[in-house]
Amino acid sequence: MRQLALALEARPAHTLENFVAGRNAAALAAVRTLIDAPTGVIYLWGEPGCGRSHLLHAAAGTAESQDVNSALVLGLSPDWALAENMRLVAVDDVDRLGEADQIRLFDLCNDLRAVGGALLVSGSVSPATLALREDLRTRLASGLAFQLHPLTDAEKTLALRDYARDRGLRMAEDVVPYLLSHLQRDMATQIAVVDALDRYSLEQKRPVTLPLVRAALAEIQGEAREAKNG
Repeated sequence: MRQLALALEARPAHTLENFVAGRNAAALAAVRTLIDAPTGVIYLWGEPGCGRSHLLHAAAGTAESQDVNSALVLGLSPDWALAENMRLVAVDDVDRLGEADQIRLFDLCNDLRAVGGALLVSGSVSPATLALREDLRTRLASGLAFQLHPLTDAEKTLALRDYARDRGLRMAEDVVPYLLSHLQRDMATQIAVVDALDRYSLEQKRPVTLPLVRAALAEIQGEAREAKNG
């Protein structure tokens, strides 16, 4: 039960393994290649929920685990010092950068180009329509660009059922739709919950059915209320 509670309370780490590609397989493959040979520019774009931030977090974490000096730069007031002397830098939401930060990113592009490093960036619109400095927009459009597409409910359902089957976990047909309609819908959370339900069902020696899921969630909610009132 504790594992399931943790899966619901904490946002799971974004990894390349729990990124469900769907129609974004080419982008995922390009990011993997960039980590293995960190040079050049990749620009990912798409609407919220398409997975671009997931890929940036996952790429930076994977690169670091493979001893590739990497940094993830985030926020409306980015900490550019994180990017110093790095081989691979991931920058999220570049279309939201102010003038001063655009200059810093342009300088970073030049620095990485000089040492043969890699830049992985994301935005909500295509590189050609970025409302940024012309010199920066040109730099960001100089490499590969991929539009990311959010997974449909049907794709999420199929992916979660395939994931469970690959683990040897049998779930009732109505479990996945229930999880998608009652819990956070991002795939990292959904996969973490499936993992936790697998462990929980083994502990309880019961199959993963909708009554088991409802009972588990109700118990977690009850424990949370007791902790809050206590």
